[in-house]
Amino acid sequence: MRVRKKIVGLVLILFIFSWVGTGAAQTKMENVKAESYVLMDADSGKILTGYNENERRPPASMTKLMTLILGVEALEKGKVELKDKVVTSENAWKMGGSQIYLEPGETMTYEEMLIAIAAGSANDACVAVGEHLEGTHQNFVDKMNDKAKDLGLKNTHFVNAYGLPAEGHYSSAYDMALMAKYALSHPRLLEYTSIKEYNLRQGKFKLYNTNKLLWWYQGADGFKTGWTNEAKYCLTSTVKRDGLRLISVVMGSPEVRGHFRDSMELFNYGFAKYAYKSFFSSNSVCGMVQVGKGTINEVEAIAAEDAGAIYPKGEKDNLSSKKELRSYINAPIKKGQKLGEIQIFKEGNLQKKIDIVSAKDVPKGGFMKEIMKMFAETLLL
Repeated sequence: MRVRKKIVGLVLILFIFSWVGTGAAQTKMENVKAESYVLMDADSGKILTGYNENERRPPASMTKLMTLILGVEALEKGKVELKDKVVTSENAWKMGGSQIYLEPGETMTYEEMLIAIAAGSANDACVAVGEHLEGTHQNFVDKMNDKAKDLGLKNTHFVNAYGLPAEGHYSSAYDMALMAKYALSHPRLLEYTSIKEYNLRQGKFKLYNTNKLLWWYQGADGFKTGWTNEAKYCLTSTVKRDGLRLISVVMGSPEVRGHFRDSMELFNYGFAKYAYKSFFSSNSVCGMVQVGKGTINEVEAIAAEDAGAIYPKGEKDNLSSKKELRSYINAPIKKGQKLGEIQIFKEGNLQKKIDIVSAKDVPKGGFMKEIMKMFAETLLL
């Protein structure tokens, strides 16, 4: 009898701790009505606040963020060019929902198609681009799912490239934030999603970006809205202020324009609580490295990316940095070749490392160049 009472008591204690732990992790912000959301530091990927962030939900047109990622990467790999002509198929023409009303056989440049997706949320352009890159829409969707796996997205699966409701088509707020963090490594994608207005067909068809934060919230410069009856109002967005870039994802906002209001609530919270300390900005000169056997005697060493870190306001002094840089290197040197690193510490603990790289190529100088250098050094003696 005593043993049974002890077992029952232990089960109750475990249940209570489990319930309390879950409740603490899922405390919802009072003024945010979205059914799922997350606010992330774009630099570190740290979650600043979230609610049901791993819940699988229909992403609606936020799906197009992955479509754009693959579209831009195809450009970077040289698979396509901006001025390539994309021909509209009958399959693309049949698309409903948000569209630019492509006609069968109509052609647009690859860049215009990407802009139509980014700014105009065009379903028909998604199919046209997918078919242009992979032959069929389904092949392109398979590539989207492959990319999701590569990015470690555990609660994402795509059935189409545009986001209309379909069984088995889902993502989560956290996965969408990870997708957005990755998208920031493609400047062209951010450029396209920040376009407020764009003239298509020689000005006969005007696009207005569906992301109203571009007008309403200082520092907003991407990414993608979404809406269906099933998904309700959704938005994956990013804002940068005073060096601090945040990513917000809201899913299932119940009211018209509620996804904008909820996103602004999250951003207001983030910028009120946190700030960013930069030690070296991207491409800033961190020092000079002496070069041997080269066409020049020294080369600039620059930060490969912004070297800084987020911190809770009031705790700036807890951050510090250390620079390690080579004093000498022999040519040839490639632009972007690592010459050192910047280490960032919080309360003495290493948080991250940023490469210091060569600002340009330095070829070998040749025999006569070395003779001239030796002669010049002799004269200086």
